[in-house]
Amino acid sequence: MNIFKNIAAAFSVATLVLSGTANSETTINATHDSTSGTYADYMKTVYARAGSPETFSLPLTSFDKEYELHALAAKSWSQSNDGLTWTFKLRDNLKWSDGEPLKASDYIFALKRAATTGYDFGWYWDFAGGLKNWKEVTSGSMDISELGIRATDATTIEVDTKSVKPYLPSVVSLWYPVPEHQWEKHGDEYAANVDTLVTSGPWIVAEWEKSNNRMVLEKSPTYNAPWPAKVDRLVLDPSLGPAEVGFPAYLAGDTDITALNAGQIPYAEKRFPDQIRTNAIFAISYLSFDLNSAPFDNLDVRKALWYSIDREEMTSTVLKDLAIPSRSLLAPGFPGYNADLTKHAVFNPEKAREHLAAAGYAGGEGFPAIEIWYRDQGGYNGAITAPMLQYLQAEFKEHLNIDMGIKVMPTSDWMDALLNKKNNLFLAPYEYDYLDPSNFYGIFYDGGRHSHHLKSYDELVAKADSGSDWIDRLALYEQAEMELIKNASIVPLMHPITTSLVKDSLSGEGTSNNRLGFAPLGPDLYFYTHIEK
Repeated sequence: MNIFKNIAAAFSVATLVLSGTANSETTINATHDSTSGTYADYMKTVYARAGSPETFSLPLTSFDKEYELHALAAKSWSQSNDGLTWTFKLRDNLKWSDGEPLKASDYIFALKRAATTGYDFGWYWDFAGGLKNWKEVTSGSMDISELGIRATDATTIEVDTKSVKPYLPSVVSLWYPVPEHQWEKHGDEYAANVDTLVTSGPWIVAEWEKSNNRMVLEKSPTYNAPWPAKVDRLVLDPSLGPAEVGFPAYLAGDTDITALNAGQIPYAEKRFPDQIRTNAIFAISYLSFDLNSAPFDNLDVRKALWYSIDREEMTSTVLKDLAIPSRSLLAPGFPGYNADLTKHAVFNPEKAREHLAAAGYAGGEGFPAIEIWYRDQGGYNGAITAPMLQYLQAEFKEHLNIDMGIKVMPTSDWMDALLNKKNNLFLAPYEYDYLDPSNFYGIFYDGGRHSHHLKSYDELVAKADSGSDWIDRLALYEQAEMELIKNASIVPLMHPITTSLVKDSLSGEGTSNNRLGFAPLGPDLYFYTHIEK
């Protein structure tokens, strides 16, 4: 199987690996990566959420395995003539799992609460959603009543944006409701345990083991929207995820699906050729700098690192079958991918040393002690991160005579450090949220995840984001990325891929290949509602 040839044309989605032993014909055991969070509430915390709340919550829209957008809670949407207001109409008779009506006001409440409580995903709604007055409300300079969202009746949501956002229906695929009637009753204890959690999606949470966030989900008796559950029970257990555990269990007949690490893939290809599923992920890992702190406030230092990494060697040896080289922000196959941009990320150790010398650190002499900070996580990133960091350490030492330490931390601490610039060098992974180039370009926009304050870049992205012509937008994004490249604002490293085994006992669209030959194996809501046993 030649993954590296196939990936170039592949669309993909994020992977969650399943494994486990089935308890009955309608029970599937699975895994998820989140184990440290307290709240099963995506609209309270994304980076430290407990369990997998996106599995049992109902967004306005979502994507299927072919990356097409579907109406879920929303049955329709329309854009005003000036392009600045979107109207979403909800389906009739939507219900919470406690039987109460699911209303437009529950979606409004969710975002208003997020805007006033230090939501760790808040940047998304400013720079991806472009919600009118979001930044002012979250900073406290404007009252929440001025936020550009409202429910005009029980089934109608209106959204005002500060500029034209032609892709907003994709953005709201991450807009989940919060039951205001339950929040009023439980306050901060809402979604902290089974007794205070009601769901809007196709599952209810029947059991929740707080020690490791193992959850047992059952079909919701009140759910009446698209994508209903096709099995009666879904057990989400984070202890089952690592390939080192899942693959031996698979060989013993105890699991239905397992992730494979690089060492396991050759054996699996020989023994189970028809059970292998490959998934290319719309994600990137890159080095991120604090552009205002030494030594990375020096362009020559950043360019030295840019040219010192042999991405081909790294992905073909150290990360074999786990990644392909990244030479641009977008992965091959993602809408807007531009192969012309990939020619700039080349390996040139001589040039790297020249830039380091120009910065005043010839031969690495006098270069300050620095650390690469990265977040502790499972799934495909967990398998990739350690060997990639070791490779980077070796490359920087060999080609630049620079010693770099490595520091791992919980995701919430890492995100806080990144946003608040507590370090000057990060290994940063980013996985797509919605299928539009703005999703990736927005994270480097002023005030976004990195807030690089690169004026030329910001102007181009703002113009591209609001454009209505697809070709014109792509040309502007190309110009914007060239600004990042010239400034060496980041160093792209790799795009991850995953390989899994799926037993014949599982069927359905979630485990079958899409039109490009890749099995989705995620995201949560689509995947878990499109598998059968």
